[in-house]
Amino acid sequence: GGGGGGGGGGADEARLRWFAKLADFRLFLPPRHYEGISADFMDRLGHQLEDMLLSCKYRGELCGPHNFSAVFTKYGKCYMFNSGEEGRPLLTTVKGGTGNGLEIMLDIQQDEYLPIWGETEETTFEAGVKVQIHSQSEPPFVQELGFGVAPGFQTFVATQEQRLTYLPPPWGECRSPELGLAFFPVYSVTACRIDCETRYIVENCNWDAPFCTPEQYKECAEPALSLLAEKDSNYCICRTPCNLTRYNKELSMVKIPSKTSAKYLEKKFNKSEKYISENILVLDIFFEALNYETIEQKKAYEVAALLGDIGGQMGLFIGASILTILELFDYLYELIKEKLLDLLGKEEEDGSHDENVSTCDPVPNHSESLSHTVTVPLQAPLGTLEEIAC
Repeated sequence: GGGGGGGGGGADEARLRWFAKLADFRLFLPPRHYEGISADFMDRLGHQLEDMLLSCKYRGELCGPHNFSAVFTKYGKCYMFNSGEEGRPLLTTVKGGTGNGLEIMLDIQQDEYLPIWGETEETTFEAGVKVQIHSQSEPPFVQELGFGVAPGFQTFVATQEQRLTYLPPPWGECRSPELGLAFFPVYSVTACRIDCETRYIVENCNWDAPFCTPEQYKECAEPALSLLAEKDSNYCICRTPCNLTRYNKELSMVKIPSKTSAKYLEKKFNKSEKYISENILVLDIFFEALNYETIEQKKAYEVAALLGDIGGQMGLFIGASILTILELFDYLYELIKEKLLDLLGKEEEDGSHDENVSTCDPVPNHSESLSHTVTVPLQAPLGTLEEIAC
């Protein structure tokens, strides 16, 4: 009996030492050789997908954390499905509708949320996840373009692909996607904004670390971004790409768990019904149909249309055609030619009078070809017809 009591006392002491170690604030401070926040530190701070992802199916087949890629945004550590990075093949679907897309069950782990002691510009009061549907060539911008998914619900997202084509200068102001940026190989509005904000912070804060420390963010990065949004709006001018792909969304949701499934889920995940309704959600994303909508920007008035309209109006009102126009030009050409020849003829006549020639020059006419003499009745012969003309 005494031995058992001693064992219990040892367990209590070990538990107390564990709690004392957990309460030691120095364990949460950065090491002395700490030079900034690293990717590994940021990775450990975020929610781990292995703990959050309770189930995953794509087109009815099982998937897992290995199908997701980690990416860092303003929200911290996020995850991308079907990113196509690091040699991962792109996943496709051959049918639309529920069951032919991605279905995941997540535990948002509200117990790990940081407590809120006051309100700041970035204080959030909601619980859930934010989701953005985007192409592989476009970086995520989930803080502004994402939609929310709440725990305690199964959310259905029916999406449709939309392809937009804009005109380049001088008809439009789009930019070719092939013209990449400093930090992104393919141009997009999202990539342009992230690239521009990054360059602005580097220029104004005089550091180029891949991650900001809390002090750096609070003292320089946050004020710089606020100034950029309020006063220096001309610094980041991001034109629309000439070719753009976006996804329209239609959301609907149902409550989970149902009364009949609550007990089963409690046993499956070893969680209470209250925890399930406050932390677990199901997200189902699928294509509404395997077609896409095309929106193309075209020139309002082209040169060919202008010429066609001119010809049509001329034919309608004055019966003119292209042959009529050519005949008009031909008439003007002949008229100008005749005027020029008349002017040249007058100049030649003026030159002959200045030489004081008294002889009678033969007048060139058709009579020059006559070589026989003509006799005038009742008179002596006077010569050829040329002499008579003189």
